[in-house]
Amino acid sequence: MTDEATPDEKPDYRLARWLKHFDEIDREIAKLSAVCQIQILDPGVIERVLQKDTLVCGTQNPRAFEKLRSLLMMHYSVRDKAVVALGEKETMLMMDEIVQRLRTRYGDRLGRPAA
Repeated sequence: MTDEATPDEKPDYRLARWLKHFDEIDREIAKLSAVCQIQILDPGVIERVLQKDTLVCGTQNPRAFEKLRSLLMMHYSVRDKAVVALGEKETMLMMDEIVQRLRTRYGDRLGRPAA
């Protein structure tokens, strides 16, 4: 996937490409969170995973935890690129949509909604 739009590429198509890319990464994050029994969407949990805090896990699976951590870092890297390509507002709207899709698909198994 390239980050640059071609001159004839429509903005909706470009947004759809980013959305698909994030959706693929975030679905895998959700699956690995379930394997590790992590409430990934609870406040502060992502930061704990990024800091290699395995105490956040409900079950120990070092391989899945490390893959989860790597995917979270990839997610943030891709998000930074999306901000450059789409703008911060559009990127944050896209992120909200993805979280809502994950909540629809997985319910509260990924964590409680923010109050």
